[in-house]
Amino acid sequence: METVTLLFKCQPGKGADLLTAFTTALADTRAFDGCVSVQTYVDSDNPDNVMLVEEWESRSQQESYLGWRVESGMIEMLAPILAEPFEMHYFESHPA
Repeated sequence: METVTLLFKCQPGKGADLLTAFTTALADTRAFDGCVSVQTYVDSDNPDNVMLVEEWESRSQQESYLGWRVESGMIEMLAPILAEPFEMHYFESHPA
């Protein structure tokens, strides 16, 4: 299992636009091969910061999904909404 976080820092006042775009886009994400779950979080202090927490069966499946998003133009479509490129991090569970 692979956990992926994506932090989207939006232009001032554009967080709601990102959430609107995610309404449709995340249905496709959840249906993609290997996606276990996707949760959306909005920063309580700054609603223009949005985080996705994704669970994938494997990193390679998530990377395949990301490649599809790049090819489909979704990443480019988000550019006018974002203040900077999104941050993505991969996490593995640890028994500590």
